[in-house]
Amino acid sequence: MTVRLGVVMDPIAHIHFKKDTTLGLLLEAARRGYQLQYMELGDLYLQGGAAKAVMRPLTVRDDPRDWFSLGEPHEGLLSQLLDVILMRKDPPVDTEYLYSTYLLERAEADGCLVLNRPEALRRVSEKLYTAWFAHLCPPSLVSRDGKRLLDFAATHGVAVVKPLGEMGGRSVFKLDPADPNARVILETATCNGSRFVLVQRYLPEIANGDKRILVINGEPMPQCLARLAAPGEFRANLAAGGRGEVRPLTDHDWHIARQVGPVLRELGILFAGLDVIGEHLTEINVTSPTCMREIEAATELGIAGSFFQAIENRLQQRMP
Repeated sequence: MTVRLGVVMDPIAHIHFKKDTTLGLLLEAARRGYQLQYMELGDLYLQGGAAKAVMRPLTVRDDPRDWFSLGEPHEGLLSQLLDVILMRKDPPVDTEYLYSTYLLERAEADGCLVLNRPEALRRVSEKLYTAWFAHLCPPSLVSRDGKRLLDFAATHGVAVVKPLGEMGGRSVFKLDPADPNARVILETATCNGSRFVLVQRYLPEIANGDKRILVINGEPMPQCLARLAAPGEFRANLAAGGRGEVRPLTDHDWHIARQVGPVLRELGILFAGLDVIGEHLTEINVTSPTCMREIEAATELGIAGSFFQAIENRLQQRMP
């Protein structure tokens, strides 16, 4: 049976060819003979309770100068046109993103396999869901009260302030309570007390890398990407200028991943990225985890292959 796979993603023309994990997944799907269909968020719609979309046939190529082409648009019921939908839209996780998960949940109810599962994408907030594993995390606080946040930073010396719905190190601040700009940082981060933020104790171990551990169907991959900050920068995110270094998981990395992975699998998260600094879990990425291509390029790991094998196993279980 030929698998009909649709992907919901950001504009494919603007991706970073060498690093884009979604493209890596699509290339693997093409190698497996899948029929690919392309959608952006605005292509989804709900009519009479049925999830529909405008989609275009997609061809992908492993060519940095010409990596995709699109066919003529057509539209219809997602559940009639597709077997599997990959939700790979990048954050921000705003109201539009959340609304789209409800549309995809209707497609799921009609028989599509949607990954990651829409209900789980709402439940597993990438910054907040670490609270379900607080024993693995650095001291943390979620609040929009400036005084409470500043008191937390004073207690722990230096802290990191993160918006809840962003990615790639966007709008992340290092907060030193002795800095005369500390209150301004918190006013900016919380929009003058109108938005929640996550504050975590600053971890000096970040000098040795912010590790991205990929978890496929609950199982951690044995190699991770340690992201190292650029000179003069405390954020190690690749999008903020960091560089990546592939490393084997440490014993403590395995300890963390083996506690989190099975929980995510039960929720319907087949592809996740855990961020670990030193011996602490700092984030659980489920919207569009990255770093797969960097790890695959430096190792013999077939991460995309493991992901699609998990998909095919689930499709097989659905067959009568």
